[in-house]
Amino acid sequence: IGGDGASYDIGYGGLDHVIASGEDVNLLVLDTEVYSNTGGQSSKATPLGAIAQFAARGKRIRKKDLGMIATTYGYVYVAQVAMGADNAQCLKAIREAEAYPGPSLVIAYAPCINHGLKIKGGMGRSQAEEARAVACGYWHLWRFNPELANEGKNPFTLDSKEPDWSLFQDYLMNEVRFMSVKKAYPNEADELFAATQRMAQLRYESYIRKSKEDWSDATEA
Repeated sequence: IGGDGASYDIGYGGLDHVIASGEDVNLLVLDTEVYSNTGGQSSKATPLGAIAQFAARGKRIRKKDLGMIATTYGYVYVAQVAMGADNAQCLKAIREAEAYPGPSLVIAYAPCINHGLKIKGGMGRSQAEEARAVACGYWHLWRFNPELANEGKNPFTLDSKEPDWSLFQDYLMNEVRFMSVKKAYPNEADELFAATQRMAQLRYESYIRKSKEDWSDATEA
């Protein structure tokens, strides 16, 4: 079990070494999108547009897609989950990861105190914030099961429903890490947040394409 700071960033080489071993190891990444334990510094998991330490004007490059990188090995079970958005999908992914006879990686969205949740109840409502993140398209749910490829089936399953993109900007403004950008840099904020949403849409569109791949001619490697 690790955080995103290590898994996406400074310790990524270690995570990559483990999954590349091919051993039956189960990994859970709690993705808070910042280095939570050391003061909230920006990491490769931090999304475009969010304020964090070392990204005081809002991060200007898109978030690393750790899960999709792991799928390129072809023999790693990978899932992206958010318990508060779909606990059934979360449990299914964890069960599949446990059962899979090889390396597995589950990435779970984890709201953090550094996000500055403005909803009533703050961090006590973190699971509700996860649900809102998925509903607006900020975070996506999916699973990649290599065993399906061995059956000639697409190993990638997109579990997220079509997001309501009209909710996206309200979601950003509900967190201090984004609202602070608007207060400090009002002339840049709208353009930056439009880019934040576009990056989320591009990622979702890439998942849709992935879910439509034809694996009927695939053979066991």
